[in-house]
Amino acid sequence: MNERVGSGVQTVIVTADESGMRVDRFFEARFPGLSFSHIQRIIRKGEVRVNGKRAQPKARLEAGQKVRIPPLKLDAPKPRVVTEDDKTRAFLKSITLHEDDDVMVLNKPMGLAVQGGSGTTRHLDGLLEVLRQPGRDGQRPRLVHRLDKDTAGCLLVAKTRFAAAALGKTFRSRSARKIYWALVVGVPKPKQGRISTFLAKEEREDDSFMRIAKHGEEGASHAVTYYAMVETAGQKLTWVSLKPVTGRTHQLRAHMSHIGHPIIGDPKYFLKENWELPGGLQNKLHLFARRIAVPHPRGGSIDVTAPLPPHMLQSWNLLGFDAKRYDPIESAPEEE
Repeated sequence: MNERVGSGVQTVIVTADESGMRVDRFFEARFPGLSFSHIQRIIRKGEVRVNGKRAQPKARLEAGQKVRIPPLKLDAPKPRVVTEDDKTRAFLKSITLHEDDDVMVLNKPMGLAVQGGSGTTRHLDGLLEVLRQPGRDGQRPRLVHRLDKDTAGCLLVAKTRFAAAALGKTFRSRSARKIYWALVVGVPKPKQGRISTFLAKEEREDDSFMRIAKHGEEGASHAVTYYAMVETAGQKLTWVSLKPVTGRTHQLRAHMSHIGHPIIGDPKYFLKENWELPGGLQNKLHLFARRIAVPHPRGGSIDVTAPLPPHMLQSWNLLGFDAKRYDPIESAPEEE
């Protein structure tokens, strides 16, 4: 407990918790504003008495003893400087949905890149560096999957090498369940379906995108997505729940565009001519990683849900959608 420091002499009783403490450490604990050199000086000068006798700095105290405290001169506490690393730690804490010794699930904001690329200086992988464990074997959290820069929501991060290896295996074996929500143009028919195509990367000037490719084409990867309609706003817009079985770049965005129902606010795959955004909706990508469920590396499971990002919450409110509504895709099959 910290004592109030007055200008006069005080006498304090040693508590049971303080029994066995050295005299100098006792002063340090009771008066955190005192410099250690000042403590040593007043003890050396004989100003400190224990049960009426001069005390030595290294003498051990016993519960119940009376300690004479001379007038003390407190150092003004130094103001703590808030560093960029402190701000980064606070930001990461503010977006953490789940954390234990092995894993974290972050609610990645829209617009924050997961990894560095050309011209990207601020990205999550870099920010995680501030959480590196001190010591020679300093481990730092590692990404085990990715989200597009403009896709918000659940991002799973491994805090240890053990967890990174186990979760890497989980993602490769496709036993991670990921559910995304999106707002798309029109009303998909049927209401629930399976999209299966091959996707290949195509470079265009200083940009790249995923195009539908043929089986066997060089660089083409098989991609499978399940979708289910949750609710519609007339015939113009639909809230869909999406479940990617594979994890290809831009898979959900390319697939929804492919079936003629591109995602609202998608600058790459929204190809509808003369389509006007309904008033009040923001022209930002309306896709987010709603939920992730994976086996925990040490047993049991992790099942985390993220709240709607602000721009999508605004759209849901404008369209009268209820985010608590039952999600029809949760029992969709897992196989390709």
